[in-house]
Amino acid sequence: MEDKNFVFGLHSTIEAINAGKEIDRILLRKGLQGELYQELMKLVRQFDIPFQQVPVERIDRVTRKNHQGVVTFISPIAYQPITEIVPMLYEQGKNPLILILDRVTDVRNFGAIARSAEVAGVDAILIPEKGSAQINADAIKTSSGALLTIPVCREKSLINAVRFLKNSGLKVIAATEKGEFNYFSCDMTAPLVIILGSEETGIDVALLKIADEWTKIPQLGTIQSLNVSVAAGILMFEAVRQRILAS
Repeated sequence: MEDKNFVFGLHSTIEAINAGKEIDRILLRKGLQGELYQELMKLVRQFDIPFQQVPVERIDRVTRKNHQGVVTFISPIAYQPITEIVPMLYEQGKNPLILILDRVTDVRNFGAIARSAEVAGVDAILIPEKGSAQINADAIKTSSGALLTIPVCREKSLINAVRFLKNSGLKVIAATEKGEFNYFSCDMTAPLVIILGSEETGIDVALLKIADEWTKIPQLGTIQSLNVSVAAGILMFEAVRQRILAS
């Protein structure tokens, strides 16, 4: 009953959790009940696993087999807590460079960003627990395997994660068309966090409010926005350029 990216059915999902599989998220049919369902939800709460209650048609689009109203997506990577990564970076004498992707949902964009991030020496990528691209085989392939090496942190609250990073001495810049100045005027030599948002809605307003600086990429053409993976590459390698010159 197991596929490359997901398992289906109550028994299989419970077994996957008990086996220590890294669960990306669980889709549950609305109105699901019964003893096995209660057993599953106890595990979901115990391990704080993301889940969504959805119409059965949503689950049918994933598999038409006997799913019993449950489909569970298995992550091919192990997520890491940012609260452990940052102290370790400082202990290693590194100048941290962290990337936050706020609701970047396209799998190939996500993979392309991860590939550039690994080449640029980014120390970790932060994503929200909900509303982010699934890290699956397509994402890993697009990243050229970078997602298997670069730490990925999945946080319930990006706001709390940013507050932690700021308290840990990292400067936080947000890439937005509302930026006060162009990115090449932004000092990226200190411990740094770069936030990028989705192409549709940008960075969440609450995240923008707690960022230290807003910066933008100048646009001289008529198209109003860059692909987010291109924007990410521009900003990350500006940080690389500045840090090389400063060393």
